[in-house]
Formats: sequence, structure tokens, C-alpha cells
Amino acid sequence: MGVSRPTVAILLIIIVVVAAAGYLLYTGQHGKSNSPLIVYTADAYVAESQYLYGGFANSSGISYAPPKSGGSFALARQIAEGEPSSVFISVAKSAVTSSYLGNESSGWAIGFATDQLVLAYSGSPPEGIMSLYQAAVSTQSNTSWYNFFQALTSGSYKVGISDPNSDPAGLRAWLALEAAGRLYANDNQSYFVERLLNDHGNVTAPSAAELFAPLEAGQIQFLFVYKSAVISHSLQMMALPPYINQGDPALASFYSSLTYDTSSGVQAGSPIILYITVPKDSTDPATSYAFVVWVVKHATTLSKFGLEPLSPSVLYNDSSVPQQLTRLLQGGFLVNGGTL
Repeated sequence: MGVSRPTVAILLIIIVVVAAAGYLLYTGQHGKSNSPLIVYTADAYVAESQYLYGGFANSSGISYAPPKSGGSFALARQIAEGEPSSVFISVAKSAVTSSYLGNESSGWAIGFATDQLVLAYSGSPPEGIMSLYQAAVSTQSNTSWYNFFQALTSGSYKVGISDPNSDPAGLRAWLALEAAGRLYANDNQSYFVERLLNDHGNVTAPSAAELFAPLEAGQIQFLFVYKSAVISHSLQMMALPPYINQGDPALASFYSSLTYDTSSGVQAGSPIILYITVPKDSTDPATSYAFVVWVVKHATTLSKFGLEPLSPSVLYNDSSVPQQLTRLLQGGFLVNGGTL
């Protein structure tokens, strides 16, 4: 007995639908999806993240969507609360751990570039403090640096420091003042912190990015922020000594001896390193891992932004290493950096 034409048509439709579904599943699992990644990035590194993501999108043919930006701590909390995400680029190692990401922490992160804290300013700074800064730079004496920080925290100038509870740049600003107190104010770690607060010299915002406009408008005179962000915004800056700027991985033990109390608990200092990870419930794991591989292999191009690329990049992990990262280790693009 033959099969009717309507039945054959229905069977063909079913076969086509199943085949299409299988293809979509296959492409999704193998990183060939055209859906854009949802990249969360520290707001000080939007330009760098756009540069990396744009290059990857052009190379892979995926759609491009602008990264979502904010303070690293605030972004980590959003991801932990279930906001859809594919990749997280943070400027704080603690933000990519379970302390902030909760169950969304994958147990690993890759450090791929370093930065340093500077004092940004717009236009010409007041001559008095500039003279003190130039004297400190030329002599590198403790007395000269003491005089500079004494003026900076006097209340005569408005100093932008983002909220340390949401933005690591703000945390590092207060740690920088603690380091200055320890080094230049007779080991009085809280001296310049308390002086700035008591003289009402600080101006805050949820993120350092929100303080650029007040800086350029002259509402604040200085802003603690990363060197790369100053370059991206075409501003002027005062470079700070390595023990203050938190940009030298070799001084990690000194930085870690500095602590500041935030709403999430006591935070210790650390070198300023840009990290990338894939949250556990990434919207597109395969493509996200492909992007991580792209970032590691192209990190050296970030020097144009004022960053110091890590070559090789450094893997920190508390869990088993994904296969994609194992290949990077075997290829010499990654080295083990210890626990996350």
C-alpha cells in the first residue's frame, strides 16, 4: 500500500525542521553562532574591550554588540544575580572570584595586561601643587613626596575618587593614599586618608568614568584613575611612584599589605592587572572561549592604549582548566600563576 502525497510532504517538513535544529545546535556548540557576545567590561577599559571584541568579530564573522560597562565589583554582582553575560573583563582579581561572582565564577581567570594608577587633570593644574610635584619627581625624596601629598589632601583641591564599593579604581585610590602615609608620613598609613576626608577634599561617584566630565569642567582638579583611561580621554596626568601606583607585579607583596574596608569586607591591595573570564552560565560558551583565545593571542597590541601587555598571559585557577586554555598553556601563550 503506497504512502499518500500529503503524508510524504509532512515527513519532509519534519526532516527539514529536525535537520535545521540539529545544525543550529551544532553551530552553537562549536562557536559558529552569529549572535553577539554579551561582554561585561570594567568601564575604564571600554576602548580596549571594543578594540579586542571588534577585531574578534571581524575575524570570526559574529555580530558585534557594544560591551556593557561599569565598575568591576558592580558588574560582578549583576552577573551573580543572573544577568545574561558571555565574557567578563575585570580590573580586579577579587571581582572574578566567587566572592563577587558567586555561583557564576568559573574558577579561573587570565591576566593579560597591567596598568597603573595616576592622577589625571585637565588643562593646567595650579602652579603651587605642580611645583611640589616636579620637586618630588626630580628629587624622589620622601620629604618632597610628603609635601606633594600634604598639598593634595589639604582640601584646597577637589580630588575625584570613585566609590570603592563598586569600582576598584576608587579602592586603589584610597590604598595609594595609605601607601603614601606609610612611606612619607612616618609610617602613619591613615594620615593622608584622614586628612583628605577631614578637609572634605574628595568627590565621589559610582565609577571613575563618571568623574571625567566634572574633571574636564573644572569642578574637580584631580582624579585618581588608570593611566590607560587618561590616554583614552586625551587628558594630562601626574605619574606616581611604583609603590604608590600599584602597577608593578614585582611589588605585589607590598600592595597586599595595604587594606581598605568596603561594604563587601576588607580588601587587600594587588597589582593592577586586567583579567578575562567566562562566567559559568555564559550565553555562548564556545564562542566566549574563542574570544578569550583571541584576546590572549592579541594582548600585545594593547600597548597602544598605554597598557603593559603580559607576554605570556597568566592563568589563575581554582578549578580544572578548560581544554581551550590547556592548548594555550601547551602553546606557550599562557603560564600558570597560581590560585585564583
